[in-house]
Amino acid sequence: MFRTALRNVLAHKGRLLMTMLAVMLGTAFVAGTLVFTDTMGQALRTQNSKSYADIAVTVSDSEAVGRGYDHGGRTAAGPTLTEDTRRKLVTLPGAADVRGVVSGFAGIADHKGALIGNGFSTTGTNYVPGADGTDPRYPLVAGRGPKDAGEIALDTRTAEKGGFKVGDTVRVAVNGPVMQLKLTGTLHTNDPRVTAGGSLAAFDTATAQQLYLSPGRFAELDVRAAPGTDDTALLAAVRQALPQGDNLKAKTGRELADEQDRMIAQGTRILSTFLMGFAAIALFVGVFIIANTFSMLVAQRTRELALLRAVGATRRQITRSVKVEAALVGLTASVAGLLAGIGIALGLKALLNGPMDANLPDGPLVIAPTTVLAAIAVGVLVTLVAAWLPARRASRIAPVAAMSSSEQPATQKSLRLRNTVGLLFSLAGAAALAAGASGKEVKLVGLGAGALLIGVFVLTPLLSRPLIALFAPLLRAVYGTPGKLARENAVRNPRRTAATASALTIGVTLITSLTVVGASVNKAVDDSTSSDLKADYTVAMQNFSDLSPEVAAQIAKAPGVSAMSTERSVPVTIDRGQDRGRGAGDGENEFLTAVDAATIDQLATVRIREGSADALEQGKLLVSSGRSEQARYKVGDVLAVTYPDGSKGSLTVGGVLEANTALAPVLAPEAVVGPHAQPGSGLEKVLVKGTNGATEQLKQALRDATGGNPLIAVKGEKDIKAESRQAVTNILNMMYGLLGMSVVIAVLGVVNTMAMSVFERRREIGMLRAIGLDRLGIRRMVRLESLLIALFGGLVGVGLGILVAWAGVRTLADDLKGITTVVPPLQIVCFLLAAAVIGLLAALWPAHRAAKLDILDAIRSE
Repeated sequence: MFRTALRNVLAHKGRLLMTMLAVMLGTAFVAGTLVFTDTMGQALRTQNSKSYADIAVTVSDSEAVGRGYDHGGRTAAGPTLTEDTRRKLVTLPGAADVRGVVSGFAGIADHKGALIGNGFSTTGTNYVPGADGTDPRYPLVAGRGPKDAGEIALDTRTAEKGGFKVGDTVRVAVNGPVMQLKLTGTLHTNDPRVTAGGSLAAFDTATAQQLYLSPGRFAELDVRAAPGTDDTALLAAVRQALPQGDNLKAKTGRELADEQDRMIAQGTRILSTFLMGFAAIALFVGVFIIANTFSMLVAQRTRELALLRAVGATRRQITRSVKVEAALVGLTASVAGLLAGIGIALGLKALLNGPMDANLPDGPLVIAPTTVLAAIAVGVLVTLVAAWLPARRASRIAPVAAMSSSEQPATQKSLRLRNTVGLLFSLAGAAALAAGASGKEVKLVGLGAGALLIGVFVLTPLLSRPLIALFAPLLRAVYGTPGKLARENAVRNPRRTAATASALTIGVTLITSLTVVGASVNKAVDDSTSSDLKADYTVAMQNFSDLSPEVAAQIAKAPGVSAMSTERSVPVTIDRGQDRGRGAGDGENEFLTAVDAATIDQLATVRIREGSADALEQGKLLVSSGRSEQARYKVGDVLAVTYPDGSKGSLTVGGVLEANTALAPVLAPEAVVGPHAQPGSGLEKVLVKGTNGATEQLKQALRDATGGNPLIAVKGEKDIKAESRQAVTNILNMMYGLLGMSVVIAVLGVVNTMAMSVFERRREIGMLRAIGLDRLGIRRMVRLESLLIALFGGLVGVGLGILVAWAGVRTLADDLKGITTVVPPLQIVCFLLAAAVIGLLAALWPAHRAAKLDILDAIRSE
């Protein structure tokens, strides 16, 4: 039977080609993901080990958060790392050198004033020259390191992007005024924040301390060990020498490297899991094609299998022979998929390092044995699982079927059982979907969507007849006999039509769901921005760090400003004592957002649900309805608060606000809580209204007022909407690209089904030709049949996608105010047109083959 299975595979290799391609593509996705993430993880770990190669012990100060990362320049509550601390550690036995490190954000502007880098990884640090005048962390490429406050060094990629050369003047900003500094040199760095698209600006140590902390203060001390020194022993000595304080932490370089390795491993696992989800979708689509192909092969070989039964083959042997064929197909396709996956990994890395400018670290290609085994095992297993039902069906062919070459039709009992199972799954899925949407439970929506998809897939043979019948009048009217024949062929074998269409349905369902959710989110953001925000412009840091407090005074002086308000987050501790079942002195953390009480209603829509609209001007709090329900704040509640400066006071809840995306959950008057904020704390943003509304003159005046700081963004309503839409578009494009593999596999399924159907119906096609249907009519018949199957899959996919998206949108109601399900008609029509085009293109080769069949040879065929 093994030899028989091998001969069958070789005899039907043409008909199995599309199946092999489907398995190969799915396996290639799996292998490519594993190879890429393994390669990237190994390269990042190698780079990480180099970063800590010369560090034996690191001491960090958790309170020394550089300006731009947090509020900056704040007074330390515990001991600090100073030059005296550094000198003390240098004298320890086994310590060869101690390097003081300062870091924070630093925005570099190009010649047009635009920010270089992604805004989140614009890094600033201090350049610490050794005895030879260079910093071993940052090897010089050209020039020298900075030596005073008027100088700076940049990483080579940033200098290249900005078109800077040694000696040029560079515009640099932290969160205050823009500085004009001389470029003294370019550096090489392995910092992953920089290699991932950020930038590095190196200052001399005194300047970095002034910008990020305070004179003489370090955020970190890196201890280099003398040869032969044990890192653990040196760590113990360092801890003994440090002043006592919870904010000072000492670890070995090896420990830090291991922590980074764990973070890298976690990141690559998350990426791998994400990509594997799309690989699983591609393989799931492939299951339909494999099952359909083997079902058709079994049907076409009914007489052959019956003869085997007649000459003594048992049912188990027949089943085993089909499984062996499937295993051979899976093994061959998996090996090809593994090789293709390696190519995908190389191409993905080239794409990220090329057009996408991700600058991933170099490293050898990693093809782990587990990757090889996983790719082959997945391909073979998926093929065997998909061929299981056709194999069982083959074993049930009776020996008497040797007298007939026709396919044995499915029994009514099996169809009734299938429809019953499909109906139960569909009802359960719809119920779970509705319950999840009502209760805003994402997991329940996901389970319901999965069950509903399974149920609809099982029911597709039942659905195919009425849905395809919708097109029958149009086909007869426009195409006549070929159109009528195409419709009859499409519904002749509903199982086959359903299996072919279901592969396309999966991709269309997911793409439609994503599109509808994206359109709904865009509409909600647009509506909330228009209704909630009255300010003409918002001024904030691009990297979501804090603005310098001086920015507010600069904006207030800008021409054309009629009203403005700062927003400053002030963390407080609230003691509600016995009111919430707590003991006296027990507190809870809360963030108060300080705003200008006199102008905030001119800058944002303030809708009062309970209490007074003048609460802020009366020195009271305004709380959003959501926060009020969550924390059980009521109008009139008096809250005992402890401010960041240690002082205590009481605040009264004066009103409850309706949800507003432009306002924070708890608003407080700046005049009341601002004086108690952390010294040097920054501003989250500034809301500005112009005398003449939103004009380019006002926007430019605000830019000028902030000194043209490349890190500071001035955004109007259109900018906010465009930014949100661009973010959604980027996510959708990435998802579309990842789902593209499943669509390609679905196309192969349509091609495969039509090609095998043509082979199966050779005699019928010959008879049609004999009674007068010309080659054009044959081609048209095959193309229209393929078109019907594709449109059927597209219609079911669009319907399911809209339903699933509706439930998903309902779960976002608490996060996005006023969100409703938006179905973009143009895009939905485009999806259906794309399905139609797929059907027509997939039928080109089968239709050509059908039209070229010789009439007499076709009639004689068995």
